[in-house]
Amino acid sequence: MKRNIGIFHYKVGGTDGVSLEIDKWKSVLEELGHTVHLCAGDLGTVDGTLIEEMYHHREDAERLTYNTFTELRDYNSESAYRTEFMDLADVLECKIRAFVEDKHIDFIIPQNVWSVAVNPPVSVALTRVMRDLQLPALAHNHDFYWERTDGVALTCATAIEFAQKYLPPRDLLAQHVVINSLAQQQLAERKGIASTVVPNVFDFSMPDWQLDDYNQDFRAQIGLKENDIIILQATRIVQRKGIELALDFVKALNAPQRRAQLQARGLYNGRTFDADSRIVLVFAGYAQDDLSGYTQKLKQKVTQDGIDALFIEDCVAGRRQMRAGQKVYSLWDTYVIADFVTYPSLWEGWGNQFLEALRARLPIMLFEYPVYKADIKDKGFRVVSLGSEITGYDPQGLAQVSQPVIESAADEAVTLLTDAELRREVVEHNFAVAQQYYSLSALRRYLTPLVA
Repeated sequence: MKRNIGIFHYKVGGTDGVSLEIDKWKSVLEELGHTVHLCAGDLGTVDGTLIEEMYHHREDAERLTYNTFTELRDYNSESAYRTEFMDLADVLECKIRAFVEDKHIDFIIPQNVWSVAVNPPVSVALTRVMRDLQLPALAHNHDFYWERTDGVALTCATAIEFAQKYLPPRDLLAQHVVINSLAQQQLAERKGIASTVVPNVFDFSMPDWQLDDYNQDFRAQIGLKENDIIILQATRIVQRKGIELALDFVKALNAPQRRAQLQARGLYNGRTFDADSRIVLVFAGYAQDDLSGYTQKLKQKVTQDGIDALFIEDCVAGRRQMRAGQKVYSLWDTYVIADFVTYPSLWEGWGNQFLEALRARLPIMLFEYPVYKADIKDKGFRVVSLGSEITGYDPQGLAQVSQPVIESAADEAVTLLTDAELRREVVEHNFAVAQQYYSLSALRRYLTPLVA
């Protein structure tokens, strides 16, 4: 049976992991003969149906999220909180129903809205529509509300009721997909809901990302020269990404003895590295989801530790485009100009940027976050590891690993930045392993029975 599928998320067409995964699912579903329609509160750079009330960075959505999961502070009473919550759910239900009827949707795929709930009324509205119209659903649950690294405290009876009924809903109409085995276990234990593990994937068959007429000026546009080393941090800037560890790594890489080694050996692709060359940590991801002041703490650390860093989110998007007369580069362009990737996340539901680095044939430094250890490490990837132990936190609350671990990782990175043969061997090995386990072909095998 060919389906008219509606995919729902707070935003699409961005560089965040969920948006990127939606692109892949849409592509595979369309290859299987289904028609796919996107519906979101922010469409980014793609076509779809806009329902502004679905966006998670609206003032009302952020207020309801905080008052559901952190503290009931912005309402005179629980009754007032419940009224605003349900009023927004009513508005959303009406608009979602109109979208479903207009597009003749007969199958829905909620993306994270029944799990992370950063705009809680969307969860209620979509459940109502599913049940009222008897629509089969395949919930793609990337993150769950109980996984929030800053803690969760359901604030009142209404919040507890909401979480019990809708996060996620128990219904014979709904199948559930999670992206790792730890989440599968937690969903079963907490909610009594069975699920299928479908890992993040990537298209390893498409042409390599390369320098071309559009991106050949990218380095110059962000103020970097050909003989500078770009260390890429491509993730969003939120605290669970552990980006402070990337700063420690780049600081160690910039130590005089390692700069001397880089100058003496030259770089892997024949570029020279001289006394004026910079080693720069480039932040390509956006900071909009950081509501805790984490970005400012990182900038303070950059200044205090004398680290060379660039924040370039204003000129990077999910796709190439012109914005206010200025060229905007795609996320993939950042990998073209990069020499090395850092991925020091303390927690990931799976890890899109890990696959992107492998696809770009770039070496990668990572912290062995729990899902990596549980589901990925045994595949045999060759990475520069920071281990899996946080040794403490600095006065700003930023994570630390032992200094010998940082120094060892920096030494490994110098080798991969200068030894062309070893570098080629490592990145080709990683590419082949990722292609075997995490390709679009694997995703087709998962989705075919789930949507049938």
